[in-house]
Amino acid sequence: MSRPLVTAAEIQAAVPQGRLRVPSGTIITPLARDQAASLGVELLEEAPGSGTAPTPPTPAPGADDLTRHIRGIVEAMLNPAAPERRPDVRPVKLCRGADAVTEPFPYPGPRPGQQVRTGDVVTSADGSPMAAGYMTLTEGTFDWTLNYDEIQIVLEGELHIGTPQGTAVGRPGDVLYVPKGSEITFGTPQWARFVYVTFPADWESQ
Repeated sequence: MSRPLVTAAEIQAAVPQGRLRVPSGTIITPLARDQAASLGVELLEEAPGSGTAPTPPTPAPGADDLTRHIRGIVEAMLNPAAPERRPDVRPVKLCRGADAVTEPFPYPGPRPGQQVRTGDVVTSADGSPMAAGYMTLTEGTFDWTLNYDEIQIVLEGELHIGTPQGTAVGRPGDVLYVPKGSEITFGTPQWARFVYVTFPADWESQ
């Protein structure tokens, strides 16, 4: 007469109960034992001739918590709950260049006759840690010291950023990065229009 056999599939089926009674003489495959250990299924092996399962050994400290944790993971996999709600996320803001409004540069620096205009389109009021806007320059240069980091993306003309190491010239499609603390000159031989991105957004309060 063949001996009964416990397989990994039977262990899987016993997960909701957390235990499986195993008659004396039953063959438990190594895979089934591993499956029981990983899923927290307790194998209650009956003593020979008793017909009842022996008292299971006292688990090591923390074993019950581990068993409950594993069982919870398995139950969640078998019965997935509703997805967790994500925190509210601000909507994407689209700023069209054609709609951007610029105003005369509100800080000292540009020399007489040079026209400098700026217009913010993204600020801290949008919940952004960065600010962004448009800037235009006519022929000339002016000095500027940055107490913030800035990236410039040239849209039209030539943007000349003068530094002690030389002048970086940006043309349409080029990106320039000016690190915080830089002492530079903004300039152009004729005309320049570019997007600036500054960090932090509230750099004036730094």
